[in-house]
Amino acid sequence: MNYHHLYYFYVIATEGGVAKAAQRLRLGQPTLSAQLKQFESTLGVLLFERKHKRLILTDQGRLALQYAQEIFQTGSELLDVLQDRAIPNRLHVQIGALDSVPKQIVAKMVEKALSFGPCTISVLEGKGDELIRELINHKIDLFVTNTSPSADETAGLFSKSIAKVPVAILGSPRFKSLKNGFPHTLARAPLILPTRHSKLRHDLEHFFSLNKLALNLIVETQDTSIHHRLALAGLGIFPTPVLEDAESSKKPEFVDIGRLPGVYEEYFFVSASRKIENPVSARLIKEFDLKSKVIRRKNNDNH
Repeated sequence: MNYHHLYYFYVIATEGGVAKAAQRLRLGQPTLSAQLKQFESTLGVLLFERKHKRLILTDQGRLALQYAQEIFQTGSELLDVLQDRAIPNRLHVQIGALDSVPKQIVAKMVEKALSFGPCTISVLEGKGDELIRELINHKIDLFVTNTSPSADETAGLFSKSIAKVPVAILGSPRFKSLKNGFPHTLARAPLILPTRHSKLRHDLEHFFSLNKLALNLIVETQDTSIHHRLALAGLGIFPTPVLEDAESSKKPEFVDIGRLPGVYEEYFFVSASRKIENPVSARLIKEFDLKSKVIRRKNNDNH
């Protein structure tokens, strides 16, 4: 690959067009346009779409720009280090997380990554399909989810279970009476549940069906903060994974109604195959494990 051409592409993309890039590079516009076309021909892909005399990055162009930014940032860092002008930049790791993943899990991941040494961490939240695309396109290094990727999504992806934790039912004090005779007292109790695309939702429905309990669903959402707000308002009860330092179980506004036997929430790391691995995310995948930190409490625990 011609790195002069890569640099010309990088400047065109960052300047927003050939005209400004030509001024910065002190080249003629026709010359720069010809160099860009030659670079696209070498790669065999279109990096820009030409619309109304404007250049718009294609998907391949956005991916190429991300790599170009890393390459030239590393080159600048090399010069600074060799000339003793600066300390090398911190490693940067980008982690994607579903909204439904407990924040304490994400916080523990960040703590673990920071313990490896100086690094900068970006945490991006979103929907599963969006984050899978970001992972495949190398825009994030790691994805934490409570659903293992489907067979259609697994090509080039690797998943690892980091925790399988029991699930408890919490609610406001008005539902404290449900503790006596649990879990049969859950019949027709107002439930705030995750949406149907969640594995936990299917496991909960299976539990209710197996125990011949009527399921009274009042709200379904993947946003756990909404679960908490509605439960604090006394509108219903909700399931939550039982983790060490779980904030929801420590709040005095919530009553631990009971543990659901045989129901678990499982969390996974998902990563994509890359030629050059991010050393922080690679070590995080290898060493991070919550399985030993699950709270082992009895159903009659009042905390």
